[in-house]
Amino acid sequence: MVVSDFHVFIRDSLQHIDLMKKDHPDLPVFILGHSMGGAISILTACERPNEFSGLVLISPLVVASPEAATPIKVFAAKVLNFVLPNLTLGAIDPNVVSRNKKEVESYTSDPLVYHGGMKISFVIQLMNAIAKIERSLPKLTLPILVLHGLPDKLCDIKGSYLLMDTVQSQDKTLKVYDEAYHALHKELPEVSTAVFKEILTWIGQKVSAAGGPSHT
Repeated sequence: MVVSDFHVFIRDSLQHIDLMKKDHPDLPVFILGHSMGGAISILTACERPNEFSGLVLISPLVVASPEAATPIKVFAAKVLNFVLPNLTLGAIDPNVVSRNKKEVESYTSDPLVYHGGMKISFVIQLMNAIAKIERSLPKLTLPILVLHGLPDKLCDIKGSYLLMDTVQSQDKTLKVYDEAYHALHKELPEVSTAVFKEILTWIGQKVSAAGGPSHT
């Protein structure tokens, strides 16, 4: 949970995309991101605005939580970053990730999930990324599908509303799930199934409209 600059994630994403385009030069490219991956996907799309046929975001990180980003807390984080950059804050409560208990158990036991507290230095990188997203949203013109749970406690749905109001895309859709938590693709079966169907249908429509095969 230490990175020199948030742009490292965008650089790595673009490198992977370039590899995929080299192997599959004739296929349209869609980018999908969840949570912090949503922030990465937004900034990646802004880096190459003509690269993608569409952007899909599940519970994206667009704005900071109002409780976590009060002026006093932001000031304290900036000061602590100079003196105690590796100081860790509270860990994520796995019970706010999903209402699906099996998925919560899987998340909790997954050795590839970081379960420690977030470091101050990484919080600063997230704050910088959020500020850059706010400046970059007006540049987005590609088709966008956003899916978000209304009671999401990890990424405020206000960010998705802001995105929809700010991007210049003519083709943009926001799907709100009234009772679902943060990880919509790991939610109760009726939600996760609906989410995947929504995404596949949307991508299929974009591919068909561009003259390609509609199967996904």
